[in-house]
Amino acid sequence: MGSDIAIEHGFPHLEAVRSAITALYKRLSYDGVRSFEASVPPAGAAFSDDEDPYLGVQRVAGEMVRHLRLPDARMIVSFREMRHAGSVELAAGPEYFIELNARFKTHRRDIGAALSHEVMHVYLHRLGLEFPGTRDNEILTDTAAAYLGAGWLLLDAYRESSVSTQKLGYLTPEEFGYVLAKRALAFDEDPSPWFTSPQAYDAYVRGRERAHRDARRPPLAAAGRLGHHRYARDRRARTAPAGAGYAFEGADPLRVSFPCPTCHQRIRVPVRGRLRARCALCRTVLECDT
Repeated sequence: MGSDIAIEHGFPHLEAVRSAITALYKRLSYDGVRSFEASVPPAGAAFSDDEDPYLGVQRVAGEMVRHLRLPDARMIVSFREMRHAGSVELAAGPEYFIELNARFKTHRRDIGAALSHEVMHVYLHRLGLEFPGTRDNEILTDTAAAYLGAGWLLLDAYRESSVSTQKLGYLTPEEFGYVLAKRALAFDEDPSPWFTSPQAYDAYVRGRERAHRDARRPPLAAAGRLGHHRYARDRRARTAPAGAGYAFEGADPLRVSFPCPTCHQRIRVPVRGRLRARCALCRTVLECDT
């Protein structure tokens, strides 16, 4: 949990985030991911000043359980003094014990954000989906929460001023914005009206710019003239520099592989000019100029 701390910015975890999106599509399937078409509504996580914190936290936890379709899971939430925003005991269930930082008893507007992360831990645990290492597994949890419709609350909990700062989760604010923009493109959903934090909205805009850039990388037809020029040069040499994103394979026929801009699964197509490719994982249809 971050309060009055230095907040990291930018996209230092971007490759892990992209791997997490791919893992969600592989584990849930296209239809499984699409079943999360509607995000948790702002009203579902709203907390009034006069609401009892213990009753309210159970209500919001129930909202997360319903959103993630965990009908046989019971979240028992309590507060205690701790360093982090929250923790959860990943037992066999059906009861799961979540502890939240005691600070949330008075800072109630961010309880939904904290619970979106902790309940997502339960969801991924039940799926059997995890990444090796604590850091990457937490990145997976944040990414899944944002991509499956609950984690916009985590970005909205980000506030930074000359007086105080706060950020929840392991992703940077811009990385949360990136994942939410990926979701917005996939589901035709605009989360920006839900943000109550101006800093959260700014981070979403920066993340959205980075997400849109994924759809303008060669050999996609939407790549700009400079990108197509570099790609043509590399195609003649049949090699691509590090960081290009695409790679040439084989000789006859020559093929190019590149990440799908939606799910980041690598796609392989023949090098033969204009063509249309369909990602087998997320079913995105891509206009290419190979």
